[in-house]
Amino acid sequence: MNKAELIDVVAARLGHSKRDVTDIVEAFIEETKKAVIKGEKVTMSGFGVFERQARRARLGRNPRTGESVKIKATKLPKFRPGTEFKAVVSGAKKLVPKAPAGPAAKKAAPAKKAAPAKKAAPAKKAAPAKKAAPAKKAAPAKKAAAR
Repeated sequence: MNKAELIDVVAARLGHSKRDVTDIVEAFIEETKKAVIKGEKVTMSGFGVFERQARRARLGRNPRTGESVKIKATKLPKFRPGTEFKAVVSGAKKLVPKAPAGPAAKKAAPAKKAAPAKKAAPAKKAAPAKKAAPAKKAAPAKKAAAR
């Protein structure tokens, strides 16, 4: 995924314009660069840490001639992934998508809450306690058969 694809996905998920999302992504990248240049760590819980790494001056070898070459000291950006990010990538933990934020989420959230409440209320009144118990016993048998 490149930056343009990321912008498209985020704009569609949040219901914002591509122009707004582009400005946000660009601002994030720019501010992260500024902080790392200053030597600060940019930490995003669950994702990782962006930081500056200093390398000392050292002697290297030219692989073609075998001659010793002086390598100057330099500073490089470094990213260390967080434990949650590592777990998701390795498959040890599933990525749970969060509900979209913004105007679309506010309209969708009340509809989702109201629909299960209406369905659940009549089921509790109509179903006696004796009928609910056999349904619970049948569910594990279906799971065992599926395995």
